[in-house]
Order: sequence, then C-alpha cells, then structure tokens
Amino acid sequence: MRRTFAILALAALSAPTLAQPPQYTIVDLGVLPTHTTSQGFRVSPNGIATGRSVGSGLANAFSWTESGGLVGLPNLTSPARAFSVGNGVNNAGTVVGTGSTTPFGSSPLPLIWQGGTVAQLPLPAGETLGRANGINAAGTAVGSVNGGSAERAAIYTGGAAGSAAILTQTTPTGCFATTAFGINDGGRIVGIGIDPNNAARNVGYAFDTSTGTAFEVGALPGMNSAICFGVGNGGHIVGSSMLNQGSGLPFIWSDLARIQPIPLPAGASTASARAVNLGGWAVGTASSAFAIPFLYDGTATYRLGDLIPAGTGWDLLTNTSSSALGIADDGIIVGTAVFNGSVRAYAMIPIPAPGSLPLLAACGLAAARRRRRR
Repeated sequence: MRRTFAILALAALSAPTLAQPPQYTIVDLGVLPTHTTSQGFRVSPNGIATGRSVGSGLANAFSWTESGGLVGLPNLTSPARAFSVGNGVNNAGTVVGTGSTTPFGSSPLPLIWQGGTVAQLPLPAGETLGRANGINAAGTAVGSVNGGSAERAAIYTGGAAGSAAILTQTTPTGCFATTAFGINDGGRIVGIGIDPNNAARNVGYAFDTSTGTAFEVGALPGMNSAICFGVGNGGHIVGSSMLNQGSGLPFIWSDLARIQPIPLPAGASTASARAVNLGGWAVGTASSAFAIPFLYDGTATYRLGDLIPAGTGWDLLTNTSSSALGIADDGIIVGTAVFNGSVRAYAMIPIPAPGSLPLLAACGLAAARRRRRR
C-alpha cells in the first residue's frame, strides 16, 4: 500500500546535503457525505492520516491513505457521542481519539477504532472522563483523564479490553504530567506537566517507559517553560518553549543535543512544533497576522505554502485556519488549510527531485550529520 524507500548504505553518508528546498504535491483529504469541512491532525510513521470531518450537528473521525482515500469512522452510540476526532494513528491503522457531546469537547471519552468499529477505552477506577491523543505500534495509547486542575496524564494498554492508569511518575524535581500528547514505538511519552513549586510555568514533561523515569526537557534561553507536543521514533521531542505560560518559540530536543531552537519561518513571531519523524524533520504552525504552517529539515525552516506548486487553489499563508500537525517518516505532512475557500484536511506528498535521494534517506542523512558535528 505504501511507498517503500531503501535504507542508505554506509557509504552514502558522504552524499551532498540537499541544496534546494523540498517540493511537494498537495492532496485534499476530502469530507464525508453531507459534511462541509475537515481537519487533519496526525499521520502514522508509514503515512496513514487521521483527523475529523465536520457536518451539521456532528463530527466523525476518519482515516486516510494514499491508495484508499478517506474512510469515515463511526461515532460511539452507547453512551452517545456525536462529535469525534481522530488524534493518533499507528502503522496498523488503529486510530485513537476522543468522543464528546458538543463540538467544544464536553463530556469527553477516550475512543479507539479498529477494523472500522469504535469502542471506548477503559478509564482508571473512579474516573468518568478521558481523552486519547496518541498510539504506538504496540497499541499503547496515551492521553488524559478528568479535567481542569484535576486533569492528569493517562496510559491506555490493551485496547478496549485492556486497562488504564494515571501516569504518576514525577521528574526529579517533583513535576507531574497533566496531559500526554504522544508516544513513540520505543515507549517514550511526552506532554505537559505542572511544577508544584511554581505553578505559573509549563513543564515540558517526558517519560521513558523502558526505564520508568521521567524528566523535563528544559527551556530555550530566556524562557523557563515548555510544552512537548510530539515525539518521533528517533527519540526526538518537539514543542514550544515560553516564559511561564506566554507565547512560545519552537524547539527540538534529542538525547545528545538536548533542547535546541527551531528557526522561525519568514514573517513569524511565535510558533509551536507539533510533530517530528524518524529523521528529525519537524512540522508545526507559526503565527503573525496569519497562521503559517512550517517544515524544519534539521537546518532550515520553510513555509509550507512556498513548497507547493502555484495555482493549486490551496492557501497556507493568508488565513487563520492553517496548520501542520503530522509528518510521516517518508515526509508526508498532514494538517489543515483553505482549499478554494473551504477548510479542508490536506496531505502534502514529497516530490523527489531527479537524481535525488528519497526523502526518508535524506532525513537520515541530516540526522547522521548532526550527530557527527556534535
């Protein structure tokens, strides 16, 4: 179903760096029958996208593949949740997300879709509300339970027939997680937490299930806070760093380099990185007067609107609805933009230049070069 790219031989590490910005085609993921808008929220490492399609009085999660197109996913009927969103998807096509009673997320329940059917994920004892934000290859999902000041990060294991637990592990300074946004195939979980000694600041929280240890990613110079939104299978973490709970700047974190700034795209004053792939390429959304989806390739930051052909009908530069929220290991980017005046989910698919390396290989090259420079 998916394109497969050969892994580079060791000798290819001496190949030249990509000299030109990557180029993409862009695809409308579509909407379900009678619906009017759609939004793209995440993509699996192998390129399966998810998000939501919105109609009058309801919203449905969906999955999308290049070969199969958009497939609507059913809403939970007992208890009824007419508004659903797909927030995470793994390589097997299992989608997790949240069902609610209103478009604003009221009475949320964590949901899982497998084989075209929907089920509620179990909640920890005593909890009645929850959300699911990400899932890895092992089928372990993460999200949160409860709400407001009582919201806590949660782990869901074993699917609908499994179990759930609150993530209680604290960092060495006692910070705890309130929401988990993502989990990679190695079991690294990322999200946002609270510092009990300084509740005014956001804590960029990470937890490695393999070692049972939690840590804080730190902050960019001049900042004291962070939020971790995405984690890739290379271990990279991306998010936004800010002063207390103010506007933020995008960062990428790795085990070797720790927290590093992602350059802002042209015209932006603030930004948040939302997803990262195996090679350390990241996407996110910046802002000025408009929302500016961007791609960071480990060296440079590009506005997505500059990477697609002219005259496509897509606007990723002059509206407030655009976003970039997911990037697959082969470079497919998923988000939301305006297409011929309508808000639509998109997939941007890389175009290999004549004689160039496949994008996944190039991602691996960039990461290898950064490791050698350090």
